[in-house]
Amino acid sequence: MERKRWYKDMVFYQIWPRSFKDGNGDGMGDLWGVLEKLDYIKSLGCDGIWFSPIYPSPGADCGYDIADYMDIDPQFGGMEAFRQVLDGCHERGMKLIMDLVVNHTSDEHEWFQKSRQRIEPYTDYYIWRPAKPNGKLPNNWDSNFEGKAWTFDEVRGEYYLHLFAIKQPDLNMDNPLVREEVKKILRFWLDMGVDGFREDVITYISKPEGLPNDHLFPIYKGMSKYNHGPHIHEYLAEFKRDVLDHYDCFTLAEAPLVWPKRALKYIDEKNGQMDMMIQFQCVAADCLFTDYLPTKFNLRKMKRAFSSWQHKLSGRAWNMLYMENHDHPRIISRYGSEEFWRESGKTIATAFLFQQGTPFIYQGQEIGMLNWHPEDPEMYEDVQTRYTYAHSNLKKSPEVRLKKMWRSSRDSARTLVQWDDTPNAGFTTAEKPWFYANPNYTEINVAQQETDPDSILNFYRKAIALRKKLSCVRYGDYKEYQKNSGRLYVYSRQDDRQKILVVCSFSDKDTRFKAPKGFYMDGAEAALCNYPDPTSDTLRPYECRVYLWK
Repeated sequence: MERKRWYKDMVFYQIWPRSFKDGNGDGMGDLWGVLEKLDYIKSLGCDGIWFSPIYPSPGADCGYDIADYMDIDPQFGGMEAFRQVLDGCHERGMKLIMDLVVNHTSDEHEWFQKSRQRIEPYTDYYIWRPAKPNGKLPNNWDSNFEGKAWTFDEVRGEYYLHLFAIKQPDLNMDNPLVREEVKKILRFWLDMGVDGFREDVITYISKPEGLPNDHLFPIYKGMSKYNHGPHIHEYLAEFKRDVLDHYDCFTLAEAPLVWPKRALKYIDEKNGQMDMMIQFQCVAADCLFTDYLPTKFNLRKMKRAFSSWQHKLSGRAWNMLYMENHDHPRIISRYGSEEFWRESGKTIATAFLFQQGTPFIYQGQEIGMLNWHPEDPEMYEDVQTRYTYAHSNLKKSPEVRLKKMWRSSRDSARTLVQWDDTPNAGFTTAEKPWFYANPNYTEINVAQQETDPDSILNFYRKAIALRKKLSCVRYGDYKEYQKNSGRLYVYSRQDDRQKILVVCSFSDKDTRFKAPKGFYMDGAEAALCNYPDPTSDTLRPYECRVYLWK
């Protein structure tokens, strides 16, 4: 079957289901709540949904620790609710993609429970090693979430590898039986009608022979060894050949520490194994390597990342465009300004929505949700946040450490979606939801913004609608201007039918703007702006404009 490239014309909406909408009143977000809001998602101009994991899970990493790949967790409504959501999407002309997490499972998965007891054929489904003779760990690798990457299992009498939480043991993808299990999972959901997969840390699944120590990385030791491992392209090609090529679906790879040249080995349209890639560079303009090593926002760094991917993938592969997801704090609090909340939220939207690629909007991004500032570290749910707070900067006061979590924790992206100004932000009718709402929900919510023509929500609708009308956004060339500016992000898109100039100020001060050579402003239509009267050559704080020439 020829796999079509319908995803190139789409805008996706990511749902982190626990916090999206509670449809049955038990305090937990669920698929009944999603079903209730499908028309809202469609109204944004989004025609696809990506679900973060909704499989049965103990919840050690909020669903990314999967206990059963071929079912839907009852707390989300089970398979009955899922089928209704899937049908509801397809009836509206929308696609639905699942989160495929096959680098690791939950330690409560049947495979792991049998593997630790050496029950065949599961004995080698995971990566087990005995302690070294001197009692040391099998190697020096770190986990991404909880200390070292090895935990001793008393039942088996060996260490197991976990690149993430202790309750997330890594699968042994070198075992062909494990790869067959992955193929079964893919077929199960594709046969049901699912349209594709976002594949979690998929570049980690091939570990190097002998699991050598990592002496290159100062933190997260091991990543230079297991990221882009020796058989990664072989295994992904196997999944594509044996399963994915037989369905009209698409795949999206999550790939930490990847640059365009490396990405093309995965997503080149001639010989790649996947369709698109989530890269981290565009959301690393205010940190070093991880959100927990924050720096001052550097607009030039953000621009270099976007422009690099636009130029180097052009004509060869397709970009995935985003500014927020479940793994990072809210973008206005990072790249924008809470003082100029409305203006900067719109500028951030404009900055990425008119590039070449498929945009993904994360729940709450479209209303400008901000970072959360809990008063007590115990209020955090995220395993990574809890571990980081407990183990880093121990010489500093609890107040200082907590403030760092305000800036860095991904739980800021996981507070309840703010639907209205009623208790619990309209997320649930239950007295006590599973998690917290940001207290600012009384001012920032969907209901308020629906009736405000100048809201961030309605700006997203206008921007997405404009994007879909412009052939140059899909087919046109990309060119950046004023690259050295620390205040302005300016780029053009042009094909043989039209051209646009996108101008975004990332400054809280008035900034002079001069059109690039060849752009005659008297012939331009101001197709989009976040201020009235975009005629001056001075941009107001966080002003954005899209000029159109036909």
